[in-house]
Amino acid sequence: MRYQTRITSLLGCLAAIVLAGAAGAQEVKHYRFAHDQQLNSGYSIAYDIFSAKLKELSKGTMLVDQYPGAQLGQEPQLLQLVRSGDIDFAIVSSANTSTISPQAGVMSLHYLFRNEDHNIKALGDQKVFEAIRDMIDGTVQGIHAIGLGTQGFRHMYGKREVRKVEDLKGYKVRVQATATEDTMFAAYGAQTVHMPFGSVYTSLQTGVMDFGENAVNVYLINRHYEVAPVLSMTEHEANNAILWISDKLWQNLNAEQRAWVQAAARDVSTQEPKRAFELEKAAAAKLEKIGVKIVYDVDKTGFQKIADPYLDKLAKDLGPHADKIKDLIKAIN
Repeated sequence: MRYQTRITSLLGCLAAIVLAGAAGAQEVKHYRFAHDQQLNSGYSIAYDIFSAKLKELSKGTMLVDQYPGAQLGQEPQLLQLVRSGDIDFAIVSSANTSTISPQAGVMSLHYLFRNEDHNIKALGDQKVFEAIRDMIDGTVQGIHAIGLGTQGFRHMYGKREVRKVEDLKGYKVRVQATATEDTMFAAYGAQTVHMPFGSVYTSLQTGVMDFGENAVNVYLINRHYEVAPVLSMTEHEANNAILWISDKLWQNLNAEQRAWVQAAARDVSTQEPKRAFELEKAAAAKLEKIGVKIVYDVDKTGFQKIADPYLDKLAKDLGPHADKIKDLIKAIN
């Protein structure tokens, strides 16, 4: 009897362990994180930081799976999928964010960011983030901004050099779908063309447009140098992005889980920008090794002279949130 009792007790303990393990396994959840860039990009850096921190804080119960390269759609589609709750997390350019919240176009104001250090500090500034978060919460439903990132500055590339603003006059430039960019490139004398990012390569190849404009690493990893072998470092705009969570997921998280998500997103805001600019420098070195012509001595004064009067006007035209964000960014030393 004593032997049987021990066996029964042991079996009971084993069953409890198995059930506890099963319960623990059920608590592990996977979430989808999407973006439209390839791996080894600023966006994938943001994913790495976010997913690692969330896994650490949640003790492995919140695991985030990456869907890069527009597997789940281009940026405007990703925003809609996050809003509908079909995607949990995404990182999307602030420029394309203007398709759902036009005031987000403030982050695309030309020469708003003075240099690399200014861009890094601004994105890591809590007041700047809170102003952007409040802008989204006040203008869009179904989605929340939880962090900021960048892919460096945007530059011009095509088959010819851009050494001064006059070199753009009359040429077709693919721009993101923001009123800010339509206004600024027209002011430089260029013709603006809207198209999804995935169509840029073919359009440059066929001559549908003359210039693209993007970050150095984006230009490299998407092989745009094959059809546009001259990269001119105009630094006209910061290639900023916003990290998103769907409201559907947010409402289903408890207070502790929300705190984990916010802490992981905060790490993105404070760590990703510096790493993204390091990636930009490494990308430039790779491009030079394979024979791409990089024009460093662009005369930016002509661009800035045209752009400066638009900073205050465009921000004010976009709305009060945009105007506040612009002032906060300009005030950062």
